Amino acid sequence: MPGRTLPTFTRSEVESHNTEKSCYVTIKTKVFDVTDFLNDHPGGGDLIMDYAGKDVEEILQDGDSHPHSEAAYEILDDSLVGYVLPGKAVGVSASAQAESLQNGTTEGHGATETSTFVHPRTGMSREEDLSKDTDASSDYKKHKFLDLERPLLMQLWNSGFSKEFYLDQVHRPRHYKGGKSAPLFGNFLEPLSLTPWWVVPSIWVPAVIYVTSVASQGLGPVATAGYWVFGVCFWTLIEYAMHRFLFHIDGYLPDNRVGITLHFLLHGIHHYLPMDKYRLVMPPTLFVALAAPFWKFAQSVIFWNWYGATAAYAGGVFGYVLYDMTHYFLHHQNLPLWYKQLKKYHLQHHFLDYELGFGVTSKFWDDIFGTTLRPVVKTN
Repeated sequence: MPGRTLPTFTRSEVESHNTEKSCYVTIKTKVFDVTDFLNDHPGGGDLIMDYAGKDVEEILQDGDSHPHSEAAYEILDDSLVGYVLPGKAVGVSASAQAESLQNGTTEGHGATETSTFVHPRTGMSREEDLSKDTDASSDYKKHKFLDLERPLLMQLWNSGFSKEFYLDQVHRPRHYKGGKSAPLFGNFLEPLSLTPWWVVPSIWVPAVIYVTSVASQGLGPVATAGYWVFGVCFWTLIEYAMHRFLFHIDGYLPDNRVGITLHFLLHGIHHYLPMDKYRLVMPPTLFVALAAPFWKFAQSVIFWNWYGATAAYAGGVFGYVLYDMTHYFLHHQNLPLWYKQLKKYHLQHHFLDYELGFGVTSKFWDDIFGTTLRPVVKTN
């Protein structure tokens, strides 16, 4: 359809148009809106509804059960509304992807942004979009995912969502009205899911000071500092590995409600509501559960010196505190110039490409392991 650029859709978006009020079908990468044709279909609208939101190429070519004339394909051509977005085509502007699909090609990773840029995977164009209030009612009607006005956890548990649909939707950021927290449990457990940022340093900095003092009893000041700094540095690798391989375990996530619900509680809710200031830092109970194995890990790695392992562990916990504070401030504070670049980098992880940019306190390990987010280049 020369002369204009059509929008792109994810496969799950197409599948959501499966009602008589909005019925889409696809042939390969082309998306057709056949809503107005339902009542005019010679075989009846029910035959089309059997394939609502699905690909109809095979059934159209089945001459025995469902023969179609050239006129049928002409009707479809008139109903073309866009193109299916390839699942891995990330970091590319919506217009560039649509043009490449119309030309029969798919571009690789890119980072060009136009004035009308809307990223097709997240539905956002810039970091400011992360803070725009979401109309809960229209969002629920459009995406058929979660109603922000009702407790999220039980909706998800009872939903029957496929992993593919869940991952597509949970990585489309929303923002609850007025900057408040959307209900998660909707009962007495709700306060346990909300953690103000100041709780983290209030609890863990005194603990770090105490553990460091214990370690120093068996080490000199230089050795204590050496082990402690090693722990801080080693934490940056743990931070990267956990963010990439645990929090974003997406591809290996079990396709059932247990796996999906655990993913949502661990990190999915943060990508779903990234500007929720009370669900940005780790609740103390969760950190204790994760920290206990790392205590054993530190003792087994630095097995020759208990005091050294203890000092390194204290440094690692302090590294975690820096991580959680940095993460909060990247989302909610104006920062010095050098920190603003890190803020821009992290927020791009949310609105541009969640499969890259796993470093939070720095992008050092992203550079080492090839997961660096490319900067967005704005053009007129």
